Amino acid sequence: MKPGWEAVIGLEIHVQIRTRTKLFCACPADFGADPNSHLCPVCAGHPGVLPVLNRRAVEGLVKTALAVGCRINRRSVFARKQYFYPDLPKAYQISQYEHPLAVGGSLEISTDAGTRVVGLERIHLEEDAGKLLHAVGSRALDYSLVDLNRTGVPLMEIVSKPDMRAPEEAAEYLIQMRNVVRTVGASECDMEKGSMRCDANVSVRKAGETALGVKAEVKNMNSFRAVKDAVAFEIERQIRVLEEGGRVVQETRLWDQTDGTTRSMRSKEEAHDYRYFPDPDLPPVELADAQIEEWRRSLPELPEVRRARFEKDLGLSAYDANVLTAEKVLADFFEEGLAAFPAGERRAGAKPLVNWLTTELLGRLNAQKKELSESPVPARHVGELTRLVVAGTVNSKAAKMVFDEMFAGGGSPDEIVKKKGLVQVEDEGQIKAWVDEVIAANAKIVADVKGGKEAALGALVGQVMKKSSGRANPNTVNKLLREVLLSPR
Repeated sequence: MKPGWEAVIGLEIHVQIRTRTKLFCACPADFGADPNSHLCPVCAGHPGVLPVLNRRAVEGLVKTALAVGCRINRRSVFARKQYFYPDLPKAYQISQYEHPLAVGGSLEISTDAGTRVVGLERIHLEEDAGKLLHAVGSRALDYSLVDLNRTGVPLMEIVSKPDMRAPEEAAEYLIQMRNVVRTVGASECDMEKGSMRCDANVSVRKAGETALGVKAEVKNMNSFRAVKDAVAFEIERQIRVLEEGGRVVQETRLWDQTDGTTRSMRSKEEAHDYRYFPDPDLPPVELADAQIEEWRRSLPELPEVRRARFEKDLGLSAYDANVLTAEKVLADFFEEGLAAFPAGERRAGAKPLVNWLTTELLGRLNAQKKELSESPVPARHVGELTRLVVAGTVNSKAAKMVFDEMFAGGGSPDEIVKKKGLVQVEDEGQIKAWVDEVIAANAKIVADVKGGKEAALGALVGQVMKKSSGRANPNTVNKLLREVLLSPR
């Protein structure tokens, strides 16, 4: 960011709550059906129909709100948000305004610049609108198509305070909030399927000022990278406008991924433009203390708690703990693999297991564009192989051979090691015999080593490992070669 300026950023995150049906009717809420196939008189807004609230949607929101320290309102009210748009069949959206389900709370984030606590304004429940299609495949249309499948799908809108000051913080906040929502099981938060969407409110001001500048709302960001890039562009755009003597206007802008710019869409509405009023067809939501406490007790271990436990109990670095807990599925996989170690050996096995997971397993899965849930190697087998390496039963070279076979569906590590005879050879007499054979067969390399080219020793180590079919203890091989070739006579 240009010196002398400060950015002020707040995010509005719309998360589709994981339910089988829509918020106020029995239509399916799943993704990918034929256009306009999940539609009924209630979500289509036919006259005379009455909405019925989905309890599961309330539960998903409250669990998320409890996880980030919100205060749960025992009484909340649905309101009609009035606006006309082709994908909104009722010409209003059922949302919450003056009395939302949850208020307050915060989320701590960390970037290279340090740690920041981002406050929350509210989390409220609302129904989604439909979708306008302006293209079919790669072909642009000169008209728009309307798909109302998403109409009435349950959303929670998570509104942050304007506490972020950099694009990196905005992206990290979004990542961490997704992690919380996934951990409590409220949503899959798949941005590609539209189950998590984000709008950014961005303004700038001179460094040291406390008054907020005029904000622009940026929409159409469908990835963490897009959020970071769009916010960064908008910050620089607003600074440039002000430095050139212009003024920033309050408006909604669209992020154009193709050319990396934002462009004006429409002037920004205020709350009074929507003419909110309590929905006459829906009674207030009344929550009992006992129900809230039941949901609180059902919460799983939250990411920040798990992260601290990995550091304290397992001795992992903050970096490794962050990597593991960034995705609940990865942290679960890691703990299932670690269970292959006896309780007293888990601290020693934790870091090696992280390495096998992040380098070998995730590296191969990423290359094949697969998710961890599609791994052909179960977590227990990754842990068992790591345990064999840590115990010295197999060396790292042999372990990679075992992993290759496991990834191809070849069974458990113990079975593969026995079948291929890969148990590490520790007998110095046997290893010394291999060393002597390699020395006798590689006079030129031996001369180089004795002549001061110590780096050539690696070639001899490789020859011994090859002769032993990867079974010799490489540390012992290295030690014996040095004793024979480099020790003073």
